[in-house]
Amino acid sequence: MKDTESTSNHDHLETKTALELVSAINSEDKSVSEVIAKELINISKLIDGLYQKMILGGRLFYIGAGTSGRLGILDASECPPTFGVSHGLVIGIIAGGDQAIRKAVEFSEDDLQQGWKDLCEHDISNKDFVVGISASGSTPYVLSALQSAKTHGISTGCIVCNRNSVIGSTVDYPITLVTGPEFVTGSTRMKAGTAQKMVLNMISTSIMIMLGKVKGNKMVDMQLSNIKLIERGVNMILSEVEITKEEAEKLLKKHGSVRKVISMFKTE
Repeated sequence: MKDTESTSNHDHLETKTALELVSAINSEDKSVSEVIAKELINISKLIDGLYQKMILGGRLFYIGAGTSGRLGILDASECPPTFGVSHGLVIGIIAGGDQAIRKAVEFSEDDLQQGWKDLCEHDISNKDFVVGISASGSTPYVLSALQSAKTHGISTGCIVCNRNSVIGSTVDYPITLVTGPEFVTGSTRMKAGTAQKMVLNMISTSIMIMLGKVKGNKMVDMQLSNIKLIERGVNMILSEVEITKEEAEKLLKKHGSVRKVISMFKTE
């Protein structure tokens, strides 16, 4: 039996109070960071391999189905506003297409051809890097896409939650997060999904830092798309250079970039 399909450590859930339920869920969630800690070396190896592609102009693709696909799309969609990169640098693909982001598309994860077709719509090449996300480690849509990517000389990685998975044995850079039984048996949107989300955060944040999209600990290339972010940008400038708030606001409005304003006063 797959680790993610093992029977829950908790039973008679319908008899529990709200406090008992959330306490039990919390107790399960506490194990997630410990699981990830065991995979830090493999996570860093994937990031290093990805970096070698991206510094030469390659792109990062996430591909998954269901919750795993949605998590990849979420992580990809946050990169442009957070780090000021183009929407085409980190791309999330989900089985069933964009409609599957909000509503499940029946049997789309079982399609053995569509995953590679979806990647090809983006003119994927061996300059790029594909990360398959699959809690089970066997999702046909993801597996076949990764197999096809490998035959075309494209570097591959994965984030799976079952040991000895077929996807894990297929890719160049496997990450296996053995999160074990879910609170609700088989509901991998819970611990498995949380673990995948945490590792996706690690991958995208680390690679963007390595690509120079962060200065010190600040998102100096973030998009100034709302009042909160503009205020954050002003505060970043004030923490780096000795000017008034009014001057910082004026310069930020003129140049549209925290990095550009700071660079006027300091040599990076």
